[in-house]
Amino acid sequence: MKLALASTFTMAVVLTGCSIPTAPTAVSSLSGIFTEPVGRSSTTLITNGSHISLGIVYSQNTQTNRAYLRDYQANAGTGFGQSLLVQPIHDAYVTTSRPDMAVDWVKASMQRQFGSVIVYPDMQSLRAAKPDVIAVIDTRSQLMTSRSSDIQADVSAVFYDKNFNYIGTAQGHDAKALSPVWADYKRSEEIVADINEQQNVQVRALQKFDQSLSNLLTNPTSNVSMVDNKSSQKLY
Repeated sequence: MKLALASTFTMAVVLTGCSIPTAPTAVSSLSGIFTEPVGRSSTTLITNGSHISLGIVYSQNTQTNRAYLRDYQANAGTGFGQSLLVQPIHDAYVTTSRPDMAVDWVKASMQRQFGSVIVYPDMQSLRAAKPDVIAVIDTRSQLMTSRSSDIQADVSAVFYDKNFNYIGTAQGHDAKALSPVWADYKRSEEIVADINEQQNVQVRALQKFDQSLSNLLTNPTSNVSMVDNKSSQKLY
């Protein structure tokens, strides 16, 4: 009886203790960046190497996603029952929602491929700097809430030449559907393991991005279709 009560109480704490936000609705990766149609570059390879400069801008999705993850971290384990939420559950929510994990990973991946990699606050600053290659970084995350345990992560880099003509896209995606984290049959260790899957999904998406980036930089981009503003991008 005590075990049943403890299990039910854990469920109630998880439900009421995690007033965390839901993932924002995604928009086109180019929303707010380009105000006119983007042409296709005549080049069939993305030039990279120690002598090539890369300029990066973050998409609206990326900016919104980072704010969402900061809010997620700040609200993990808050609300009624906060003092009763077991520490490992609270810690798991916090450690699996790092706001800069994706952008830091992508920047590090780019630094291994290009001579200089600079993130610009907006397209106007990037245009003035005139880098050799341009990339729009788009990241989106969907983490678990009290209503859904479906997890998803998407990351892409859309490349343009110095004249702002589209060259190609590298992308990584991963997702996992879990049983409800708040189910009353789950022990706290199982809940922590489920929450930790959030980070595993993000890491797998980033690993797939790295593979896609490697393929893109070593193969002609003629088989990469134009960016579709309605569906964000179409690949290969």
